[in-house]
Amino acid sequence: MTNKQIYSKTIVFSVRKLFFSLICILVVAALAVGGFAILEKTSDNGLIGLGIGAVLGIIIVAILAHFLAYTYQAGQIAMMTKALTEGELPEDVYGEGKRMVKERFLTVVGFYAVTNAIKGIFNQLGKLLSGAGEAIGGDTGRGIADAINFGIQVVIGFLSDCCLGWVFYRKDKSAFRATLEGAGIFFKNGKALIRNLGRIFGMGIASFVIIGGPLLGVSYLIFSRFPDMFQKVINEIVQIAEKNGSTVNAWFTQPNNMALIAAAILAIILWSIIHSTFIRPFVLVGVLRNFMEAGIAHVPTDSELDEVAKKSRKFADLQKKEGI
Repeated sequence: MTNKQIYSKTIVFSVRKLFFSLICILVVAALAVGGFAILEKTSDNGLIGLGIGAVLGIIIVAILAHFLAYTYQAGQIAMMTKALTEGELPEDVYGEGKRMVKERFLTVVGFYAVTNAIKGIFNQLGKLLSGAGEAIGGDTGRGIADAINFGIQVVIGFLSDCCLGWVFYRKDKSAFRATLEGAGIFFKNGKALIRNLGRIFGMGIASFVIIGGPLLGVSYLIFSRFPDMFQKVINEIVQIAEKNGSTVNAWFTQPNNMALIAAAILAIILWSIIHSTFIRPFVLVGVLRNFMEAGIAHVPTDSELDEVAKKSRKFADLQKKEGI
């Protein structure tokens, strides 16, 4: 199957994830607006109510995401892996994906234990790279380290998904043994797999401009129609600042400017959802294909895993736990 065929067959997970994400946004927005309206009328503290409502909404969404959203991501990766390694997919792609996730991870706790182990290994190894920038020292060193770390985090996200795909593929091994092998695949084939960086960052920048730009424009056009609402928020901010003996920059006291800030925040949130839901899986198919081909061609041996253990304490701890 081609990358395009696999993507189109597994997009059902993306659609379901999009609906779930929109519901989450509506929950947070409704509670934030409700909190603002209630406290604004009862005690003239709308901004505090906005914060309380938003925090409550985020907590609820976090709980829902923890127990529900993981199925969409894991199921999609499972089906991509199946397509890449078996060359076909069943009619009920969504149902089969859910079944594979439940079969591989008996509980939600088991899934997060494996994914946290994967991220822990790659994050620890990533720190070694960002440390090179910090070694330079000063603002320049910190700037370089931050830039390196940002790039590393993006790459780690894809590596973690590829490693999870390997966990689904190695059904005859324990999830943690397969996790160790997944990390070993990257370090044995790092130079070949790193070629995916152009695709990862190129698609990310393109989607940010093509999707994020229009979202910002539309959001601003909508928010700019409600200057009175933003003026109320500005008045609250000014009052809080005056109570603390400070002042607010004049730029932030203009309703249109606050509308622009709100529009930018909303645009980034919506872009992030659209990108992670539709663009990222398209990129992942190609990255996962290269990863799986490298792993199937040469499954890491115990001696090769020992070499990785020298670079990561978390890897070594998991290796010891597995008795390797």
